[in-house]
Amino acid sequence: MRKYFCTFPQNLISEPIVSHTLGEKFGVIPNIRAASITDSTALVAVEIEGEDAAIALSVEYMRERGVQVEEIKEDSV
Repeated sequence: MRKYFCTFPQNLISEPIVSHTLGEKFGVIPNIRAASITDSTALVAVEIEGEDAAIALSVEYMRERGVQVEEIKEDSV
């Protein structure tokens, strides 16, 4: 499982990219952990569970669609 912070532009806010498309297209399990959505932008923290290759493809797909995707790295101290 990996965690990401995603910023969706206005034209993609109404599309179910995380909740539907990622699982359907790539066989991963997305889990939205937090979100802030306005009329102009959506900020979403999401965990994506699945095989590493499938997770990488799903992240690449979101980026190609215009979503800013940043992996959340947890410090192990």
